[in-house]
Amino acid sequence: MPKSSTTNSWLFPPKTREVQFDEKWSYVGKKEKHCDRSNPDDDEQGECWDHIALDAEHRLVVSAVVGRRTEEHTQLLVADFHQRTGGRMMNLMTSDENPAYADAILQTYGQKIQPRRRGQRGRRPLPRKKIPKELTYATVHKTRENNRVVAVDRRVIFGTVSAVVMALTGSKVSDQVNTVFVERHNGTDRHRNARKARKTYRFSKDWEVHEAVSYFTLYSYNFCWPVRTLRRRDAERRWQPRTPAMAAGLTDHVWSLTEWLGFPAVQRR
Repeated sequence: MPKSSTTNSWLFPPKTREVQFDEKWSYVGKKEKHCDRSNPDDDEQGECWDHIALDAEHRLVVSAVVGRRTEEHTQLLVADFHQRTGGRMMNLMTSDENPAYADAILQTYGQKIQPRRRGQRGRRPLPRKKIPKELTYATVHKTRENNRVVAVDRRVIFGTVSAVVMALTGSKVSDQVNTVFVERHNGTDRHRNARKARKTYRFSKDWEVHEAVSYFTLYSYNFCWPVRTLRRRDAERRWQPRTPAMAAGLTDHVWSLTEWLGFPAVQRR
């Protein structure tokens, strides 16, 4: 099975306070139903998912993991997001109802505790993880009929309802639990990466190339792609374009691809 990892580990968005997790489907070579998993030649064929952690306020792709839709890759995504944000607690975390996120968040953000042993004999209980009180995580449950969403339910997984309400009150972009920003980004990325456009013959034929192009489009979007909803008026009332990286305070201008590609990924002092 192909191995996947995140890239550009130097990115450190200090303003991120609201994150949305999601996965985006694509495939390499042929669709999963045509793959024979007992055949080694099909190891690098079939479904390939983009696991994304998006800063909802600044539309910034903070972390990405490309690969099979597995609990391992979900764990890698949440752990990488935790590292890039310096381990800070987010005001609000949201995702769909993929149960792998709850476990990954527990393992990454949970506090390790050692339960007391009952009595004088026997083995000591194994350490376990406890969710901190300040962690707030909620999911979106969509009910579909005839391939259309007819109802949306919000469920608090970690934290309290009052904590979620407080997070939404302080949010600049959300008035309810949602995943609309990461889903909107999924559509933008399909537009920018032709390999992921649906119902076309432009799908990738090579797994490594697909993975490389995925990271290229996902992270260049942060610095080189002005987002219309992030623009601001200047003193002369003219609209000034802003990229997610500009909104998050990582840079002060729109980068060209040449500037972005020539910037060293490893900073040495």
